[in-house]
Amino acid sequence: MSPSPKEFDFWYAVNNTEVLELPAGRLETFGSTLIHYHLVTELMDAVGQIRIREGRIQAFRPEILTPQSFQESPLETGFRAGPADDFVRWLREHEADLVLLKYGFKIRQETTTESIVHDSIENVLERVRADLKTKEDPLSALVRGVDEPWEVCLLKLLFEVVRRSAPGNARDLRADPDGSRHEIERAFRLAANDRAQLAPLAQLLTRLGKFKDYEDRFYAVVRFHSR
Repeated sequence: MSPSPKEFDFWYAVNNTEVLELPAGRLETFGSTLIHYHLVTELMDAVGQIRIREGRIQAFRPEILTPQSFQESPLETGFRAGPADDFVRWLREHEADLVLLKYGFKIRQETTTESIVHDSIENVLERVRADLKTKEDPLSALVRGVDEPWEVCLLKLLFEVVRRSAPGNARDLRADPDGSRHEIERAFRLAANDRAQLAPLAQLLTRLGKFKDYEDRFYAVVRFHSR
């Protein structure tokens, strides 16, 4: 069975997309990340005309997919009911050995801009790369792709970003599954620099039921500000 035109367009875009510069930093484990992309493409119906798209992709905080989440909606795994049950059983048996992550992304259309220049694509890529180095933005990315469907080029970028980020995100989530430790550490850093943040810190520790665990450290910060 031959692929449909849409399937052909998708795989054509995937196979003709090259991620030239990845963001220097990985995706945030306990917060959202904004990736600044620059997508350079050749116009399909014009010679020597290059389109430069710039915009932002918001990566949401990754979530752990538990065996329970698969059990609630096994069809989402892509398996039929019988194999899905076997897959969930295997996940439960190996839950301690793996972390499956779910990433969410949104192309922020309000930030997308584009321009067309008359030059070779190699010259344009060289100039854009030089500009990115000058700006020193750790979350910028440069992609060479196709003009249509250009969104698929961004999917390939996201795949590469996730592939690099996932091991570190997984380690963070193993150590701090609900993110509470990260939230507490951030609150302590704020309180160490600003006395006004002591009350929010105390409220956070109380809400999380962790005040007893951090009591000595909390009062050490109080004494520091009292000197």
